[in-house]
Amino acid sequence: MPKEQSFAQRLIAWQQAAGRHDLPWQGSRDPYRVWLSEIMLQQTQVATVIPYYQRFLSSFPDVVALAAAPIERVVEHWAGLGYYARARNLHRCAQQIVAQHGGAFPRTAAELAELPGIGRSTAAAIAAFSFGERAAILDGNVKRVLCRVFGIAGFPGSAPVERKLWQLAESLLPETGIEAYTQGLMDLGATLCTRGTPHCPACPFADACVARREGRQKTLPEARPRAPMPERNATFVLITDGQRLLLERRPPSGLWGGLLVPPEGEPEQVLAARGLCALAQRKLPDLKHAFTHFRLTLQPVLCRVQAPPATGETGSAWLPLSKAAAAGVPTPIARLIRLVASAPD
Repeated sequence: MPKEQSFAQRLIAWQQAAGRHDLPWQGSRDPYRVWLSEIMLQQTQVATVIPYYQRFLSSFPDVVALAAAPIERVVEHWAGLGYYARARNLHRCAQQIVAQHGGAFPRTAAELAELPGIGRSTAAAIAAFSFGERAAILDGNVKRVLCRVFGIAGFPGSAPVERKLWQLAESLLPETGIEAYTQGLMDLGATLCTRGTPHCPACPFADACVARREGRQKTLPEARPRAPMPERNATFVLITDGQRLLLERRPPSGLWGGLLVPPEGEPEQVLAARGLCALAQRKLPDLKHAFTHFRLTLQPVLCRVQAPPATGETGSAWLPLSKAAAAGVPTPIARLIRLVASAPD
């Protein structure tokens, strides 16, 4: 890096001139809005997050409203955004802030990191944007930027390399302008120093980047050593009377925790347990869905039954086929429901 301009100075200048300034959570020091955006942006692209963020704020405008809401309603607002543990931790965190902090967010990264669902990097981002604390972030985008610019070898998720990156991130912090610096790191990783094809000529570090100089943009940061991806299968029974579909709420933790899904299991057992008998039954095409740590093959079976009487079962609901896909269900389940709704017979 040229001595006349530090890494931080160059990044801040670039962010002010070319960074993002119109995101809906920018321009506010409200820690609730900053926190919500940071949690939603974990492993999720900005374009996907924006409509969820706006709907979430409309329903839960502050931390007190979120803490008071039923977890089922919170999870339904998260449906389709993925990584559902984030929604459950968001709710737990809101309740803890209200119960233990009087509804006011802690003002330091160290205190924020003690709350549910807030790791070290997220805590630093909240503290920097909300309270101006000089704290280092190190999410996936930032790791990629630092590995490329400074030529850091090794998988960045491994403990030794991560320690090295944290030390580097701490050493680069500016004395002033922490908000623009932090936003600049996020913007650079999201818009120029991207995973697939980085836009090196427009980068403020194009003349100093080790990866560019050595032609290693494709290999830095180094990938995680790959283990075989586990494969799982699950049979979902789509029970319909032609107009409605039976959905049941999943347990609060685990896969799709708190969301509505069709009953899971062997069709005969599923129907018998609910006192139903199939008038017609057919298997639908399998649907594959990839999670972070495994791949799931959904094996749907469509069962036509007579219109059942109203049941008082907790967590069960007969919903109109035309509305079921929008009723707080996981993305692959919504695809199955739309398939059934278009041709239920």
